[in-house]
Amino acid sequence: MTFKHIPLAQKTSKSIVQIILGTIIFLNYSCKETPKKEFSLQGTTNGIENGTTIYLENKEFKDSTIVNNNTFNFKTKLPYTPIEALLRTKDYSTYRFLWLEDAAMTYDASNADLKRATVTGSESENLKQSLYSAADSLPNAGPWEREMHFIKSNPNSIVSASMLAQYITIFGKERTRELFDPFSEQNKASRFGQKIARYIALNKNPKIGEQFADFEMANQYGEPLKLSNTNGKLIFLEFWASWCGPCREENPNLVKTYKEFNPKGFEVFAVSLDEDKEKWVKAIEKDSLNWLHVSDLKGFGNEASLIYGINAIPDNFLIAENGEIIARDLYGKELTQKLEELLN
Repeated sequence: MTFKHIPLAQKTSKSIVQIILGTIIFLNYSCKETPKKEFSLQGTTNGIENGTTIYLENKEFKDSTIVNNNTFNFKTKLPYTPIEALLRTKDYSTYRFLWLEDAAMTYDASNADLKRATVTGSESENLKQSLYSAADSLPNAGPWEREMHFIKSNPNSIVSASMLAQYITIFGKERTRELFDPFSEQNKASRFGQKIARYIALNKNPKIGEQFADFEMANQYGEPLKLSNTNGKLIFLEFWASWCGPCREENPNLVKTYKEFNPKGFEVFAVSLDEDKEKWVKAIEKDSLNWLHVSDLKGFGNEASLIYGINAIPDNFLIAENGEIIARDLYGKELTQKLEELLN
C-alpha cells in the first residue's frame, strides 16, 4: 500500500476551503431552519367596501392599509412585542383591541364584524380571549372578580401585567399588591410592572376625615407649586383634563363659584391629567380658569392622581385650613351650598 504525498501548503488550502464551504452550508441550513420571525396580519372581512381604510395603532406606532375584495394586510414594524394595538375603521364604527406578536397572524372576520373576528398566531391574544370564555365558569362573579381571577392565574403573562396596570386605582393598593407580588421578575420589570410598582409606592388614598396628602408639581410656567403652601381657608383640590368633556362642562360653574368665594378664602388647586401641554394651557385660557394649575403631563400616570387613587375625572377634594379632607365630589350647587355653610 502506498500513500500519496500532499504538500503541507496544499493540505492547508484544501482545509480552509472545506471549512468555508462547511460554514456556508451550515449558515444556509440554519437560516432555512430558523427564519427570523416578523409580524404580519392577514385579514379577511365581511361586507366592507373596497377602498375602506383600516388602521392599526397604539401610542407608539400607527399604520393603515386599504381593504380590497374583503381582504387587508399589515406588515408593520413593531417597536417591541408582545404589544397591544387597536384595529379600527376611520370613524371607529367598528374596532378591536388585540395583542400583536412577531409572527404571521391572521384575522378572520369573514363571518363576523371586526370585534368578533377569529385571530390566530398570537399566544397573548389567545390568552386574553380566554378571559371572556372563562365567564361561564364564574357565572356569579362580582365586579372585576373575573379580571382578578385571570391575573392570579397568569402571573407570568404580559396580558396580566397590562390588565393590572389598567385597574390599579379600581382594585386599590392592597389588592393590587397581592396580585403583583407573584408576578415573574420579567413582568415586574416590564413597562406595566413599573407603573404598578410606582402606584404601590406612591398611593395614600386619603379619605374624608383624614389629613390631605401633600405633593409638589410644576405649573404651566414651569414653576414648582406645593399643595401645602397654598393659602386659603378652604382648598379645592381638583383633578381634570382638557380632553375631559364633563370637566369642561363643569368649568363655568366653578368659575362663577370661584369669583364669589375666593375673596372669602376659597382657593382652587387644579391638577391636570393632560399629556399635551399646549392643549392644557389653551383650555386654561379658553375657560378662564384663573386659579392655581399644575401637571406633570403623564396622563393617568400623574403622580398626584396615583397618590389620591384617582380612577376617573372630574374628581375633587375639599380641604379645610387644618389639612382635614372634609368633602369629595362636590359640583355646582352642592359645592356652593357647602362653601356658604363654611365661609359665611
